Amino acid sequence: MKRAMKTAAPEGVGQGSAPVATGRVTRRGVLAAAAGLIGLSAGVAGAYAAGIEPQGLVVTRYAVNPLGWPAGRKLSVTVIADLHAGGPDMMLPHVRRVVDTANLLKSDLIVLLGDYIARYRFATRRVPDTMWSAELARLSAPLGTWAILGNHDWWYDLVAVRRALADVRIPLLENDAVMLGADGQRFWLAGIGDQLAHPLGHGRYRGVDDLPGTLAQVGTDDPVLLLVHEPDIFPRVPARVALTFAGHTHGGQIRLPLIWPAFVPSKYGARFAYGHVVEGGRHMLVSGGLGTSIIPARLGVPPEILQVTLGV
Repeated sequence: MKRAMKTAAPEGVGQGSAPVATGRVTRRGVLAAAAGLIGLSAGVAGAYAAGIEPQGLVVTRYAVNPLGWPAGRKLSVTVIADLHAGGPDMMLPHVRRVVDTANLLKSDLIVLLGDYIARYRFATRRVPDTMWSAELARLSAPLGTWAILGNHDWWYDLVAVRRALADVRIPLLENDAVMLGADGQRFWLAGIGDQLAHPLGHGRYRGVDDLPGTLAQVGTDDPVLLLVHEPDIFPRVPARVALTFAGHTHGGQIRLPLIWPAFVPSKYGARFAYGHVVEGGRHMLVSGGLGTSIIPARLGVPPEILQVTLGV
């Protein structure tokens, strides 16, 4: 941003010369000045959205006590969503900082909610799959690191993403449910396939998600945590699930007043765009994610890691 400059008064002014005439204020002049200020503000906001906010990182903490989770059974979960590793805003040093920050939280469980790669139109540089996956392999939690896939993984390089996660031994849940925890602290972790896996054209998709089949694997009365990439499935999630974790929306990514819900990638608009959603006693947390999609910019929703504590 250019620094405002002050100039000295011309010689003779204030030294017995005739008064300097002042300009008449006109409606056109006011509008021109306003337009200039708006243009300047837009330029500053654009520079911030493209060059500063995407490089940030915050930890957003939630304490949740859903009905389906036993009272007093404490569990901490770190949530990493929408990494979108690649340039210009999620190069290897930023990925490394995400992993370092997540490990400092010392949660019981770490979950990855898909979209590991950046392949959109304005992605300028690639981070090799072996490099971002090697960083994710450093994640450490007593109950492990578990992953699902997102729509970008399916659309752009499914085989490579699956291989990258397998090579670093991060288990992938695709319509699967596993039991975790010690006796008296057990719970089910379920993860479904992506809901937008196969584009059919004209805004239509065929998913590979099987929510009923996944929950049919839950064979005890222990509580259930569900991992989904897109939050749009939430109206179909039964009360049997204590808490659903979702990503995909990036929290809107560019949160401009009034217009941003129209750009949230969800048929429900702002309803499931971001944060803690409670409907009919059912709970979902939607992460704002880390990387970018469509355009390499963020405004009003900085890259975030979630730390969620249940049973407090």
